[in-house]
Formats: sequence, C-alpha cells, structure tokens
Amino acid sequence: MMDIEEIKRILPHRPPFLLIDRIVDVKEGSSITAIKNVTYNEPFFAGHFPHKAVMPGVLIVEAMAQAGGVLCFLSLNEKRPTSDRVVYFMGIEKARFRKPVVPGDSLKLKVNIIKRRGNIWKIEGKAFVEEDIVAEAIMMAQVV
Repeated sequence: MMDIEEIKRILPHRPPFLLIDRIVDVKEGSSITAIKNVTYNEPFFAGHFPHKAVMPGVLIVEAMAQAGGVLCFLSLNEKRPTSDRVVYFMGIEKARFRKPVVPGDSLKLKVNIIKRRGNIWKIEGKAFVEEDIVAEAIMMAQVV
C-alpha cells in the first residue's frame, strides 16, 4: 500500500493535476491498483458541468495513466531516484467511457503492463466504480 506522500515521491504531478490518492496493490512488472476519491471540490466540476457534475473522461484516462506511471517506475528496479525521470504519455487506443463518474464516487484504477520494449511501455487500464466498469483504454508511455 502507498499513500499520497509516497506517490508524490514517484510522480512529478501535483494538485490539482495529481489524480490518484492511494495505491492499494502493486505487482512490479505486472499490475497496479490505485484509488481516486472524487469529490465535489475538484476544480473541473465548476465547468463540467455546472448543472450536473461529471468527471471528464480524459481525466479518468489521465488517472489511469498516472497509476501506470507509478507501475512503470516501480518496475524499473533501479536504485536511481525517480525525481530525475519523467513518464511521457505517447498514445491512447480504444478508449471507451461506459458510465459517468460523479462526486462521491471512488474510482478503482486497475492497470496492467501489456508489453515493454526498452523505455516504451504499453499498458491497459480499466476504471471501476464499485463493480461497474466506467472507462477503459490502452495507453503507451515512455520513461525518460
């Protein structure tokens, strides 16, 4: 398990763009499960949408990508600090949004490594609210 302070040691993102709150499971080189608690205080809800708050799908994908970034860093098995490394998002395939995510939801983000070639990673992410899948995507990233 990893709390927000440990996540901040790995990822360069900071609020309001740090979109994962906690890591509940990680298998280095394989998979990670992260949590994002969605509250009405999120800055994007002011404009998306004022009459019915819905988390933007692109931010759900970003949350999955951030969880994937943590997984990539942990899977490097290097003693070198991660502060001099960055994960760049390279592509998104097959993104699908199944149900809206609203304030009060707890997003469970499950990300698996599909393959790795050098510093290029292909990962698959799925986002759940309770048992319902709300979004999924295949993503590519590069660790530099």
